[in-house]
Amino acid sequence: MKTRLTYIVGFLMMPLFLLNSMNSFAQDTDVFEGTFDEHESYGYNFIGADEDDNEYMMTFQEIDEKLLSTFDLDASTLVGVRFLVTYQTTIETVKDEDGYEEDIETYTIVGLEKLN
Repeated sequence: MKTRLTYIVGFLMMPLFLLNSMNSFAQDTDVFEGTFDEHESYGYNFIGADEDDNEYMMTFQEIDEKLLSTFDLDASTLVGVRFLVTYQTTIETVKDEDGYEEDIETYTIVGLEKLN
């Protein structure tokens, strides 16, 4: 009987864990609207504008491989196309040769939507 109760409680708790993990994924993503500029060896460049219409470049170092099969950002055919980019930011702390810690941010594209 005790084992059966443990299984039932575990089964009922599973949706809570799944909901929590999905919620944290949604919180870990940001959205950027910009025009694809080019792909360089260091990442994928997009041009965006702030609320004062000042242009700035946003570089994403990584992209989900499934997105590359849909949107070939390695080719020049999508240069000038406007996208809504969903991305995740990861921060890795590394020590330099002097022993000082440095945070390195990596932006990974996890979603693309063509706007024009």
